[in-house]
Amino acid sequence: MSETTGASYAAAGVDIEAGDRAVELMKEWVKKAQRPEVLGGLGGFAGLFDASALKNYERPLLASATDGVGTKVDIARQLGVYDTIGHDLVAMVMDDIVVCGAEPLFMTDYICVGKVHPERVAAIVKGIAEGCVLAGCALVGGETAEHPGLLGEDDFDVAGAGTGVVEADRLLGADRIRTGDAVIALASSGLHSNGYSLVRHVLLNQAGLALDTHVDELGRTLGEELLEPTKIYSLDCLALMRTTEVHAFSHVTGGGLAANLARVVPDDLHAIVDRSTWTPGPVFDLVGRTGNVERLELEKTLNMGVGMIAIVPQESTDVALATLADRGVDAWVAGEITDRGEHTTGAALIGDYAN
Repeated sequence: MSETTGASYAAAGVDIEAGDRAVELMKEWVKKAQRPEVLGGLGGFAGLFDASALKNYERPLLASATDGVGTKVDIARQLGVYDTIGHDLVAMVMDDIVVCGAEPLFMTDYICVGKVHPERVAAIVKGIAEGCVLAGCALVGGETAEHPGLLGEDDFDVAGAGTGVVEADRLLGADRIRTGDAVIALASSGLHSNGYSLVRHVLLNQAGLALDTHVDELGRTLGEELLEPTKIYSLDCLALMRTTEVHAFSHVTGGGLAANLARVVPDDLHAIVDRSTWTPGPVFDLVGRTGNVERLELEKTLNMGVGMIAIVPQESTDVALATLADRGVDAWVAGEITDRGEHTTGAALIGDYAN
């Protein structure tokens, strides 16, 4: 008489023990991404954050955002490099939050994998924790989900959500912007985490370039360039708000510089940005030239070298640039706010890029 073995979670492809080991490995990194307001430790059903500090606000407004890093995760998977992708996740979430003037408080993450490889999961969390330190926020919890049958064993994706706080009368946005304000550009660290479907299609699929190919104009391998972590601007933006008057920020992500800048410009005003004030990094030219991509398509897909915009009064320009320089941020006056006139869009790029 034959015996049959009953079905089990492990037989279905879910390894609970591997998940537990991943949690143990990530604990040391999560401890580094804390704030005094965080209560409890890793492993609870919910992250706890002491909100009593908000009593010091007259009218605290909570700001929240959620995001992922798109198909950049596939570059990380192919290269077997998992820690940098966490920086990208924090940047995508917390740099959205700081745009309204909010201080980042805490973040949670969600990691979805085809199979739990504890060391890989821990490396991803390590990057997220390091990113949280750079953003000044705490990593209060997260979730790792194993989806066998839906994802390949080496496939994964990441997402996160964050919360910040801003005093109501310090809320930044379109209502503060005035004619004559300066548009200050903060340099990006590269492609950031947008447009990778186009980048992968052009460089990897069409051109057939290998990620380990050394590209002279980049000064490193293609893979190293494509995995360059997204710049986290949160603390730089908060420093600007402390040292001078700021009217608005714009996080340059999907849609490019003009479209994201237009999101914060009031209907009766117009932002003009002069391309000749900067030279995009070589990776942007590489994508455009290799794929014969039209400039308009590049500009509405990639950041073209500008990751954040600060809009400040003209009289605040010198202090703003000095503050950013002291923090090691490459920044410059790239344009100004004008009356709308005959313009039909909220922002426009003029001129040719500097050589």
